[in-house]
Amino acid sequence: PSGAVFGVWQAGTHEGFEATATPGAYCWAEVFTREPEKADTFLTAVFPYRAKQVEDDAVDFRLFDIGEDAVLGRMRMTDDFPPEVPSYVNVYFTVDHCDEAVARAVKHGAVLRFGPMSSPFGRFAALTDPQGANFSVIDITTTEGEMPTIKDV
Repeated sequence: PSGAVFGVWQAGTHEGFEATATPGAYCWAEVFTREPEKADTFLTAVFPYRAKQVEDDAVDFRLFDIGEDAVLGRMRMTDDFPPEVPSYVNVYFTVDHCDEAVARAVKHGAVLRFGPMSSPFGRFAALTDPQGANFSVIDITTTEGEMPTIKDV
């Protein structure tokens, strides 16, 4: 309902997605939207997610968990995003060293969009590949700062 394009698959029939949070593998995804209420309502109605809100006056960020595992984030898009940028899903891939991964990607034609920057979740950067696909990389072993307070919604 907020306009982000995404796909689903039936677990157990799609091979190759077993590895997560290891270098080269999928780590995390975030929905970026200007209409978080629509996205939040949809996600918890369609999927078995439990929602948690990050308590931070600077950002509107929500986590979605299955059991004890956080599986998705949602970020409210602010005026920092140009108005022509639609809602989207950003995928993070785990790397063993963020700055080196960014340098390799740029050397092979990627465009650095943001970062690298350190956070309590890891050191990350946003890139666009030579074909125009946007993605991020994150080194989850290199963290900086205190974890934010998170409350159940």
